[in-house]
Amino acid sequence: MLHTIEVEIDSKGHIRPLEPAERIPAGRALLTLLALADDEALDLAERSLGEDWSRPEEDAAWAHLQPGR
Repeated sequence: MLHTIEVEIDSKGHIRPLEPAERIPAGRALLTLLALADDEALDLAERSLGEDWSRPEEDAAWAHLQPGR
């Protein structure tokens, strides 16, 4: 019998079910990786880099590329 569960994979490759699951029997399984939606991936990247981009040091480092300023 086929049974599908939704899991989350952390940065170390550990797999965790998103919903409480009964004991998963030993055996073989197929894993399908779902890509993040483009908007979601861009949003995550922008938030994580936003703090660095907004620092005065970053403005100073790139000032030579903004001759009008």
